[in-house]
Amino acid sequence: MPDSRATLWAMTHAERAALAADLARLDDEQWQQPSLCGAWTVEDVVTHLTAGASTGRLRWLVSVVGARFDFDKHNERRKAEHRGATPAETLDKFTAILDSTTAPSGDTAAWLGEVVVHGQDIRRPLGLTTTPSLEATTAVATFFAERDFTVPSRTLIEGLRLEATDGPFTHGTGALVRGTTIALTMAMASRVAYCADLTGPGLTTLRERIEGAR
Repeated sequence: MPDSRATLWAMTHAERAALAADLARLDDEQWQQPSLCGAWTVEDVVTHLTAGASTGRLRWLVSVVGARFDFDKHNERRKAEHRGATPAETLDKFTAILDSTTAPSGDTAAWLGEVVVHGQDIRRPLGLTTTPSLEATTAVATFFAERDFTVPSRTLIEGLRLEATDGPFTHGTGALVRGTTIALTMAMASRVAYCADLTGPGLTTLRERIEGAR
């Protein structure tokens, strides 16, 4: 994984810009389509990304304390704050933070992971074919494999061997799970839909863990 925060931020900015380009082609109905992120619509996911890139450590802490550590309430309040009156306004707000380096913590790879994962949460249901860069996805896969952060990624793959078919990412020992780097990354982010893109004797275990954690 790149050890330079500047490199990770540059990749984050590039992935945000790629997502903004995809979003600019959507009609209003597509903005209200379900995403892969629970009950959130496409517009909900975009407002969440805008909120994350607009909220520093202190403001995040104040928001979480104000929500009495109810993270769902915290997220809903911040989404409402950054939603536009129309999808076009919501996109304008997202476009305004494309080059932001503001984040709730210094875990830069996690914030790259936010746009990589949530970008695919939007694209896959809509049939959009844009894929994050292999370099960015490999950095996120490595981060996810090494620790639980916003998702229980490390726990999900404990005792499994992950191997990417399109890049250098490998991790762990045990029953093998193979697939593209983005499919492995999304599975580690608990997106069970991406299990359809994976193979190997460890896949059943991984799928059961994802479904059990939902």
